[in-house]
Amino acid sequence: MTAQLTCRRADMDDATTLAGLYEDVVRRLRDHGIDQWKSGAKDERHFERVIDSATAEVWLAYDGSGPLGAYELWWSDEQAWGAQPPVAGYVHRLMARPGAPAGTGRALLRDAEHRIAAAGRELSRLDVMVTSPRLRTYYEEAGYAVVGELMDKLAADGTPYGVLLMERPLGHEGQGAQGGQGG
Repeated sequence: MTAQLTCRRADMDDATTLAGLYEDVVRRLRDHGIDQWKSGAKDERHFERVIDSATAEVWLAYDGSGPLGAYELWWSDEQAWGAQPPVAGYVHRLMARPGAPAGTGRALLRDAEHRIAAAGRELSRLDVMVTSPRLRTYYEEAGYAVVGELMDKLAADGTPYGVLLMERPLGHEGQGAQGGQGG
């Protein structure tokens, strides 16, 4: 079953919802033995900064019962990928609410890919901590390939950690991005 989503761009009023969703997902990942994010690392202020950014967006997904998930879409990611020509969009914090219908995470990822392609970009990129083999497999099954690694990416507190750089070439996914307003 594929989750049916309606996505809209988040606004400042959504920061509390996003921070709560992040914490719920951190707990679920930890419960499943996945080391990707740290509790408390992304609070309301983090999401407010991204929402207010000229180079990134936050998208919220809903169904009839409320928020199902969210993701950040950045138009550059120099910390992980270095200076790059504008050929990619960078997906961060892909979050499916615990208990969301099967396929919600994949539907969120595809929504991000549609938006990237609609912006005229050819690649969807993301990074996964080297200590998260289950997430690496998840993204590989979604068509992403490891194209590099960065062993000294810095956390907000200055602590270095390693990530795998992954990307997926996009075809014509930009046609028919689901729901919400672009921009």
